[in-house]
Amino acid sequence: MTDGIKLDAHHRKTIEKLFTHPTSHNIQWHDVLSLLQAAADECDELHDGRVKVTLGGETQTFEPPKKGDLDTQMVVDFRRMLKEAGLAPAS
Repeated sequence: MTDGIKLDAHHRKTIEKLFTHPTSHNIQWHDVLSLLQAAADECDELHDGRVKVTLGGETQTFEPPKKGDLDTQMVVDFRRMLKEAGLAPAS
């Protein structure tokens, strides 16, 4: 993982959950939001409730899930974004 970003054990566990195969359906939005706030270059909540994230030169906007857990597509999106930013767990 990237050395310049300070991640606590909870953040590292969230990354591991995101990269677990098969995809976990028990990843809480608030855990991912905490990770993004710690690791992203920019993480802002917009007036409509969506969250705009800039990480590793890429910017995406996410709508928080209604039930609290991420769906499979969100996990895929976060995996790609974290991997491109060098935050994938060591294989």
